[in-house]
Amino acid sequence: MTSSPGNSRTSVPRQKQRRSSRRSGHSPGRDSQALSALGDFQTLPLEIFQMVLNYLSVKDISMLSMVSKTISGRLINYISTSSGSRRLLLQDFHRPELPSRREGASILEHYKALGLLLKRCTLLLPTRDRLKYVHKVLSGVSCFKLNGCASPLHCLGLQCYGVFLQILTAGWDELECHRVFNFLWELSNLARKVQTVVSSKPGSARRLELRIRLFCRAVLLSPGSHRSDSAFWLTRILKPWPMVNQARLLYIIFGPVSSRDGHVVWQKMIEGPTDETSLKGLADAIKLLYGTEAREWTADDVISLVDELSVVPQEWLMENNARLLLLSGNSICFTFLASKAVNGRAVELARLMVFMALVCEKDLYCMDWAVKMMQKVCQVFSTTWERNNFLQCLENTFAHMLMDMLQAVLAGERDEEDSNFLNLFHLVNAQANFHKEILYMAMGNNSST
Repeated sequence: MTSSPGNSRTSVPRQKQRRSSRRSGHSPGRDSQALSALGDFQTLPLEIFQMVLNYLSVKDISMLSMVSKTISGRLINYISTSSGSRRLLLQDFHRPELPSRREGASILEHYKALGLLLKRCTLLLPTRDRLKYVHKVLSGVSCFKLNGCASPLHCLGLQCYGVFLQILTAGWDELECHRVFNFLWELSNLARKVQTVVSSKPGSARRLELRIRLFCRAVLLSPGSHRSDSAFWLTRILKPWPMVNQARLLYIIFGPVSSRDGHVVWQKMIEGPTDETSLKGLADAIKLLYGTEAREWTADDVISLVDELSVVPQEWLMENNARLLLLSGNSICFTFLASKAVNGRAVELARLMVFMALVCEKDLYCMDWAVKMMQKVCQVFSTTWERNNFLQCLENTFAHMLMDMLQAVLAGERDEEDSNFLNLFHLVNAQANFHKEILYMAMGNNSST
């Protein structure tokens, strides 16, 4: 059967249409699919679409990014525009004084939402490309850089950067987080900067110490992070360095600082007894590394780190060592003391035990804790002679310390707070309460048998 002229005319245009489609590299259906993925927004010009976004909250834009890949692509383009950057990258991080709690919470919440938006928009990209895109978006914010802000103590920039990264990387596997850390480490040139502060004389690079402290605490160890995340980031910060440098770096990040200018106070542990506030950051970091979340640290690693920390930058007062151990928790405290017992360092162990009793008295801890800790340590000794030798050293230490303090009081060495007399007063009470708990324990045991 021959085809009609009408049929032959209609077949030719179809062939031409297919050929032209092959030349252009895409089918007409693709354009229609992309348009349909835009939904009702397909009728709007790009400029009007972006104007509409200005009326949406960051959370709403974040939800919109999940509608389709096409809309997500348009949002990525919008974020990169100057109007999108002005709208999304708020930079009101500091005032003449620190922002109020409400203002600070508001801008932190904004950057949490922005982190979720970029997390969703870049969902289909490889980790390296996601990081490059995020860096491109944030590179114009100077307060996100380690040395970018002229007044870092009065700035919320690094905290905003920290919560942004915390939301962005939430749920990423360990390999991806390694890449994030390496990216930030190289971007900020932190390796060279850390090398400078850990190898220099303590305090000789005070401004750089402060910058590293603020960046690590606010960005990598963002407050509110899960313990497992904090353990991962702290491990990444410390592990590349030898133990002596790890201790220095730990002190820089978590040690006591001046309330006036925020700089690290290196002599705090050497010049006199300190308070719990000055040691809490270090104690919390030690507990984090000792916990089950920090898989790359053994008990010996942590004990060695605590030992090394106690001579940064010089040997600490024994009372400060004892206070740090008490704040670090029962497990770390016992492990540290047991290591002294196993290694035959009975005199050092006895001094530490006496100062623990003194700290319990001063800081109003229950003295029976110190006695139970002593009893537990006594079980570590392999022979009766070793245990009795330790107990003898303990009593000798109490006696020697009392005589030394009494001599200082009788010599009339006084300061404004009359600290010598107060120390003697606390030590006498500590010894009395310590032995009272031992008597209670002994008489209780006897009565029970």
